[in-house]
Amino acid sequence: MTHLTMEQLLALREPGTEPGVGALREHLAGCPHCEAELERLNQRVARLKALPTLRPARDRFPGIRTRAAQQRWRRRLGRLALAGLALAATLTLAVLLGRVQRPGADPYAAELTEVMTRSRQLEGALASFDPDRGVLDGRTASITATLEDQVASLDRELQAVDLLDSRIRQREALRLWRERVGLLDALVDVHLTRASYVGF
Repeated sequence: MTHLTMEQLLALREPGTEPGVGALREHLAGCPHCEAELERLNQRVARLKALPTLRPARDRFPGIRTRAAQQRWRRRLGRLALAGLALAATLTLAVLLGRVQRPGADPYAAELTEVMTRSRQLEGALASFDPDRGVLDGRTASITATLEDQVASLDRELQAVDLLDSRIRQREALRLWRERVGLLDALVDVHLTRASYVGF
């Protein structure tokens, strides 16, 4: 004797009279095996319905949202601090250039002005990037933070250049500004490409 399949037993549980269900009900009435199988199926469904609904112990999303907002705020503050240091370094160098005794006496003045201009252009490019535009992977975020720290360190060195002897002041300032432009250039590359490796 052919017994009912699971699909047929499930069809018997549904209300309504689908075509062919009448024949299935007739078979069920005369087959104790299929009747017992339908009863087991009904018991399983009842036990599954009796299971408690699982819910998380607490909603963690508000905490995650708060931490994400705090991280965004810290990144913005870091960028503002970096921009402030860059402005202070630029003003310091402008003061240094203003102290040059004769316009033609300093062999570094023209190149120094060019490097400072390039630095300001790169800072403008960095300011145009939206930190919330996308998610950075851990390696890219680490590279970005390292580059920003190095730029901040250079800005502190540029502020200290004013204390040097006038003979080496311009040469040292030019070296630091070149290095700063290189770091800013690498930082722009990281933001543009979201690269996982930047040679610096």
